[in-house]
Amino acid sequence: MQSPSSLGQDLTACDREPIHIPGAIQPHGILLIVDAESGRVVGGAGDCTGLLGCDWTGATVAMLLGEPVANALRADAIRLPLLGTAAGGSLSVVAHRVDAHWLIELEPTAPGQAGTDDALNWIARASEDFGRAVDLEDLSARAATIFAQLTGFDRVMIYRFLDDDSGKVVAERHAPDMTGFLNHHFPASDIPRQARALYIRNRVRVIPDVDGAVMPIRAVDPAMAAIDLSDVGLRAVSPIHIEYLRNMQVMASASASIVKDGVLWGLVACHHRTPRGLDYLQRKTCELIAAAFAQQVRAKEEAAEYRERLRLRSAEDALAVRLAQDGDPETMAGSIGGELQRMMGADGFALHRGGSLHSSGHVPSGADIMAISAWVRRQGNSPLHTATLAARMPEAEAYRDVASGLLAIVLSIDEPVVLMWFRAEELQTVQWAGNPHKAVETPGARLTPRASFAAWSEEIRGRARPWSVAEVEAAHRLSRTLFDVRQRRRINELNRELTRAVTDKDVLLAQQETLIKEVNHRVQNSLQLVVAFLAMQANAENDETLTRHLTEAQRRLSAVALVHRRLYSDDNVTSIDLGRYVEDLLGEMQSSMGAEWQGRLTMDLSPLLISADAAVQVGLVLVELVINAQKYAYDGQPGPIAVTLERFRNRFRLTVADRGRGRTGQRQGFGTRMLSAMVQRLDGTIEESDNAPGLRFTVTAPIGVPGDA
Repeated sequence: MQSPSSLGQDLTACDREPIHIPGAIQPHGILLIVDAESGRVVGGAGDCTGLLGCDWTGATVAMLLGEPVANALRADAIRLPLLGTAAGGSLSVVAHRVDAHWLIELEPTAPGQAGTDDALNWIARASEDFGRAVDLEDLSARAATIFAQLTGFDRVMIYRFLDDDSGKVVAERHAPDMTGFLNHHFPASDIPRQARALYIRNRVRVIPDVDGAVMPIRAVDPAMAAIDLSDVGLRAVSPIHIEYLRNMQVMASASASIVKDGVLWGLVACHHRTPRGLDYLQRKTCELIAAAFAQQVRAKEEAAEYRERLRLRSAEDALAVRLAQDGDPETMAGSIGGELQRMMGADGFALHRGGSLHSSGHVPSGADIMAISAWVRRQGNSPLHTATLAARMPEAEAYRDVASGLLAIVLSIDEPVVLMWFRAEELQTVQWAGNPHKAVETPGARLTPRASFAAWSEEIRGRARPWSVAEVEAAHRLSRTLFDVRQRRRINELNRELTRAVTDKDVLLAQQETLIKEVNHRVQNSLQLVVAFLAMQANAENDETLTRHLTEAQRRLSAVALVHRRLYSDDNVTSIDLGRYVEDLLGEMQSSMGAEWQGRLTMDLSPLLISADAAVQVGLVLVELVINAQKYAYDGQPGPIAVTLERFRNRFRLTVADRGRGRTGQRQGFGTRMLSAMVQRLDGTIEESDNAPGLRFTVTAPIGVPGDA
């Protein structure tokens, strides 16, 4: 047995700590490592002899756990944990496959405890209770109560991750004599990145006793100590986390992941002042209730967003009726400034047109508004929005009390015509569980978990309530509406007198369109000529390596041509619907892949607005991933390829998954480097994972809607 501090963990690099391969388990159960081919135990950890009552080294699973367990392993049920009992039903058995080995966890059962014999009742009760919640706050409070009653832990917190990866306790139930953390914030460093990944993979984690002795893996092959224990609930705990819990003065903890749309939304964090555990059935009950909670979170958030969009649409329709009346739309906008202000939930509104200025509500001085208008026009994005104006426009620090938040649309640069909504500074006092800026106690000391969790207040200045996605989209639609009204009025005024000018304008537009089409046509011809030349050169060369490189270059140029042709077939090349663009691009790719590929490409695409520059990069990444799947997963033969595009907060995720042969080597060639470079240009990341079978590539990047700040 080893103490946590003797495992050789590097406490100065907790964010890189390999917590999935600790080489040991916690003492409340045992772990058997079984060779999948022979069925014999080749390693283990914990008091195996004491729990099994016999010598386990080299024994078969059938001898130790019985034929039913051995038969289940022979069936090779790799993707699902195996749940059974052993030692007369006093032990639960859970098995996971890792490469050529089975990892079998055995733990004492706890019959009669909440969530064991009556799991379905708890799940039904929680689902009904969650369904009665009126909003997200009420839902979180109900969840804290359910988990407190189910687990019996002294303190249960619903912990939500924020956009900056810090966390906030949004609901809590705790014993009367315990410290509460409701509405307290925890810095992002409290939960390292690799721990967050494991929270998604292993949904429930229990530490029954922080003082429990670590049980190292003993195996025939010493290298077995480095086996991946990501899916093992008994996995030993990081000494940094153990020290963290001791600093919080708790002896046991448990957590259940709240995963919404594949992303870690938050945690159910449980603490107890004395050792306390949860057996497998209790953990599974917690996992299912957490999943039901996540579904309700999604429903509540979508309902709130729907109500906001409905409110904005209703306000837009009412304004459209007013704006459709004859008269100057900018003057009309000034007269209904109060309505525009209320529509966006702003504290003030201003319309700058030429030398005139109309305002309502609380706004900066006239000179300051003119300066803001000039700054907005220089940015070039419309709509433009920010919740921290002074961070982008330093002179706005002087009037942050009325204009920390800005939403602006530019109707005309020359005249100019600019609509601006202002939000006042929201003076926030954030309660932290300990000083988040105090990393170590003394200079030069090692990096350790925070030793104090006493409430620490931080005053945040210069920040307004952020503009929602729905509000930014409404501003974008309003700008189009005002532009259309303005254009119609001008056309009506000039009807007869400017017929010749309108005709000349149409001619110029037609010439411009013809010129653009001609330029695009020449680009396409040039690309096709280069592709043809590469094909001829490849056929003429006898060097197999050179031919392969030429063919690869030909393929990539064809992909560039396809992306270019698809993008510039749209009239609007400034911002486009990425979902529609991807659908059209995949349709064109499928038609070029041959009749045998018909129906092989499946799509699940969400609509979202993205800049044309970003769309080019996304298109190139998509084409490269689909071609790689066609080339490597199926060796050019037809096979299923699934493409998914979805949105999470202010980012999108593009997933390309195949059902092919999976990874067969380490591809680090030009294509891989080019793919990485394109993803980096999106300020995104690309992850490769097992699709069981096949591979799944997920590209995540900011949406970058024009005007995003």
